[in-house]
Amino acid sequence: MPDSDLEAFFTPQGVAVVGAPHDPGKLGYDLVKNLVEFGYQGRIYPVNPRGGEMLGLTVYPHVAEVPDPVDLAIIIIPARLVEEQVIACGERGIKAVTVITAGFRETGPEGAALEESLKGAADRYGIRLLGPNCVGTLDTHAHLNGTFITTMPPSGEIAFLSQSGAMAVIAYEWAAASGMGFSRIVSLGNQAQITETDMLDAVSHDEHTRVIMLYLEGIADGRAFVEAVPAVSRRRPVVVLKAGRSEGGALAMASHTGALAGSEAALDAALRRAGVAWASTTAELVDWARALAWCPPPQGNRVAVLTNAGGPGVLALDALEHHGLIRAPLTEATRAYLHRRLPPAASVNNPVDLFPGSGPATFATCLDALLADETVDAVIYLCAPQNWYSGLSLAEVVGEAANGPLARQKPILAVLMGLDEEARQVLVEKRVPNFAYPEEAGSALGALWKRRRWLDADAEDEPEVELAGVDRQAAEAALEGGADGSGWMPGSGAEALLAAYGIPTPAGGFAADLEEVVALAGRVGYPVALKVAAQGVTHKTDVGGVALDLAGPADLEAAFRRLVGAVDDAEGVVVQQMVRGEVELIVGMVRDPDFGPLMMVGTGGTYVELFDDVAFELAPLNARQAEEMLDRTAAGRLLAGYRGAPPADRDAVVETVLRLAQIALDWPQIAEIEINPLMVMAAGGGVSAVDVRVRLQP
Repeated sequence: MPDSDLEAFFTPQGVAVVGAPHDPGKLGYDLVKNLVEFGYQGRIYPVNPRGGEMLGLTVYPHVAEVPDPVDLAIIIIPARLVEEQVIACGERGIKAVTVITAGFRETGPEGAALEESLKGAADRYGIRLLGPNCVGTLDTHAHLNGTFITTMPPSGEIAFLSQSGAMAVIAYEWAAASGMGFSRIVSLGNQAQITETDMLDAVSHDEHTRVIMLYLEGIADGRAFVEAVPAVSRRRPVVVLKAGRSEGGALAMASHTGALAGSEAALDAALRRAGVAWASTTAELVDWARALAWCPPPQGNRVAVLTNAGGPGVLALDALEHHGLIRAPLTEATRAYLHRRLPPAASVNNPVDLFPGSGPATFATCLDALLADETVDAVIYLCAPQNWYSGLSLAEVVGEAANGPLARQKPILAVLMGLDEEARQVLVEKRVPNFAYPEEAGSALGALWKRRRWLDADAEDEPEVELAGVDRQAAEAALEGGADGSGWMPGSGAEALLAAYGIPTPAGGFAADLEEVVALAGRVGYPVALKVAAQGVTHKTDVGGVALDLAGPADLEAAFRRLVGAVDDAEGVVVQQMVRGEVELIVGMVRDPDFGPLMMVGTGGTYVELFDDVAFELAPLNARQAEEMLDRTAAGRLLAGYRGAPPADRDAVVETVLRLAQIALDWPQIAEIEINPLMVMAAGGGVSAVDVRVRLQP
């Protein structure tokens, strides 16, 4: 159920403005003026100790004197006085408070303490607190402008939530430049109490909102976001623009998994899991939001291009392919129909190229035919500048088709490659997404296609299942063995942990001297591998600490002396049965501080960081999600049998990923796990975790 308390930030019956000055030009005065001038129908109560009147309204000396109805207070006074007024609102019974005032956490430790005290006061009185340090809220359909911005964007279907006040203000300019209209705008500020997750849920229930744009600088509670936002995405598409993506660093650099899990990998996995579209640029944020608001998601990825210029039509096809879309083949019946009605020079293949001179009626005929074609899931209309007829007349044709019965499940996007403002305005009025370049249309249609695929996968998502053959008591015993000074478990302990969860490892063990090495190799069976054992050495190949394919005692002696001599403080070696497989993979987990266990799978071996062929997903995950991880990497193609190689045991890899994810969920003291390589045998032959590392956190 939506948080009904948050609805007061958009459709209150009465608003008290605490800190309403009598002097024009001040922010509080502009705020009251906005409420009056933009048609808000509720009661407006300026609050100022001086009392009197302003803008024809009674000014109340104290919030306690404000009459009913009042369910929202907007505070814009010096920071040191804000908490006192929040308490006064609580005693008055006002349950929604926006604090526009700055000077809190963003200013340093003293401001952070002030903000924490402010939140405590709000919590004690059951107040929902927005901000501080925000611009406020706006609802165009309720004519509520609860901000100090002295303009009102046009009403529309797109909500915008922003962690930056400046970006919220810029949204007004987007409306003017792109023709988009807004339903609600929210400046979240410091998010002392109300977070982006809270507000996403509230706005997604608004009947006037069809798409939500979100500008992020960080997520307050990663796990809460992951758990709540999929339900939001089912109701309304969400498009995110994240600032700070270039920030370097990794969660942990001690393993390949940690080195590859950059700061954005967990967020990327979280947004993908939640069905959120992650825009790379501001233009994508706006373009995708308009397309998602105005078009149905296509039923498939087959696209027809209708154009009056061959070159741009080819560019459109290139852009479509880049975003996972393909050229619709068109049926013979459609091509024959078009051939009879188009000039001889026109192309009836896809792109359908009409050449200059074909008029609006011809465009209309082609649009109808393409929309009716069973092989077409979407249409891009592309018009290059010409002098034969007005772009306005073509825009009217496209707008009519986009609102007709054939377009209810087949989106139409328009590309106007010229400065035809009249035509663009018609397309805006008809709710046809329009772009200046083919690449922009391809990107927007790609966002629609991703939306369709997520909805379909979400609808048929398989339930999580309990894994068989798990011995948690044995796992606990392995973990009780502890770790070395850097947090890494000994190899025997790590292997015991995997064995407790049914993940196979090669036969072998630790040997401190040559005599033990020879005896252990005899029991394991030749050929064997030796790996140096020393604290602080995690990548053994980097220090020359691995010897493979040792066929007998003579090989063992030479390899043993070389390995222990290569590493200071070597404690001995690990003797392992040699394992050969079809494919070497890496499977790992790093515990993200915000989102929890982050699983990784990809092509393994010593060059894993060089190739960077890995995919990430958050735990918990099911078999379908593990399969999709493989499909996002070359590892998936290798498992299928590359260049004549036999297929490898993909099912066993998926099961290993699921079992490793369960280990991470069951034992929060594990900071990271890595199996590299995971040797994958031929189909049906299973897997073997040849090398495993487990790091514990305090």
